[in-house]
Amino acid sequence: MRIELATEPGDPQRPNEDYASVAVPASGQGGVLILLDGVTPPEGDYGCVHSVPWFTARLGGAMLELSVSHPDMTLTEVLAAAISRAAENHRGACDLSHPRTPQATVVAARWSDRAVEHLVLSDSVLLLEKADGSVHPVQDARLGELPPAVREQRAAVRALPRGSAERAAAAGAYVRAVEALRNAEGGFFTAAADPAVAARAVTGSTPRAELRSLTALSDGASRWVEVFREGSWADCVALVAASGPQALIDRVRAAEAADPEGTAHPRGKARDDAAVVHVAP
Repeated sequence: MRIELATEPGDPQRPNEDYASVAVPASGQGGVLILLDGVTPPEGDYGCVHSVPWFTARLGGAMLELSVSHPDMTLTEVLAAAISRAAENHRGACDLSHPRTPQATVVAARWSDRAVEHLVLSDSVLLLEKADGSVHPVQDARLGELPPAVREQRAAVRALPRGSAERAAAAGAYVRAVEALRNAEGGFFTAAADPAVAARAVTGSTPRAELRSLTALSDGASRWVEVFREGSWADCVALVAASGPQALIDRVRAAEAADPEGTAHPRGKARDDAAVVHVAP
């Protein structure tokens, strides 16, 4: 079994909000990977005294433990229980109903000698490399399918000069429009304080014999494909398999540095936290 991971903050002066971990049970049979991308809240109050890294550490840790110690639970049940456990850790001190309460995207995969289960919630991605060499991305497309009016707001923000008062005002309106769609019908879902969102995740299972490898990416790493168009998903897996997860993050950093203002490749953050987990079970 081959297991490799790398993660790096987008800004070395700020904590990394991504979480990545892998566990192999003492029996040596099977394993699990968990990758979370913490959602950076806009400036201002978000109803919680805790940081996003505090939350992702607790949610990710709970998912890892439950996935390994309770193989009878589905990954959907694991995520729901982990959300409940994380919420109980700060329910008394924080307003968990606040729309900006700490939250995260989720990728989970668990393998046995027979099957590989997967779960994806929001815009992180899991790449399944099949035995024939083909690569199949597992994605939750809802964040990319925002209503036309909201997409038009995003385009309008990107068309305005960076640093201008007009762009700041338009960006604020766009952020509020997206927030209104978060964890709402017709919008998209992230893991925050409501365990019911676990049922919204994209899930599935593949016979283990049909898979060659798994690669989980936060959106700070998947932008190599989705934003910078440097290669296909198959190219991405080939790069990670040949040179390791850090090589992909290094390629992303080079692409970000070549377009620091986001002129050629518009994106929400010039640099973003990045996490990559690669497993060949």
